[in-house]
Amino acid sequence: MTDDKPTRRELLRPLHLLGIAAAAGIFAAAVTLISTGAFTARVNTAIANGTYEGLSPVALGLVVGGGAFIVTLLGIAMLMLAVDPAQYEDEEIDRPVLYDEEPDAEGDAAKS
Repeated sequence: MTDDKPTRRELLRPLHLLGIAAAAGIFAAAVTLISTGAFTARVNTAIANGTYEGLSPVALGLVVGGGAFIVTLLGIAMLMLAVDPAQYEDEEIDRPVLYDEEPDAEGDAAKS
């Protein structure tokens, strides 16, 4: 067993992914709040008087933001499962990992 300690970057990777998902959720909630008129006097007066029917804009914003957070987090996690990091640990990568292998120049010249 080796004593390889994970680097700080490897330890903070889950926080980066949570941060990206949180940013997507906050953005979706903000767009929902603005588009439903949560900051207008008419909507706020209707909510205060009890005449507003349905889900309030704030509750709707929380639902949409939470949904966006979960969907983004699951999407990022599924993309991370597509690549085995141990396979690319020792080599320098200068192209997308999931692309097909590039054919060598000799093989292309022979086909032409």
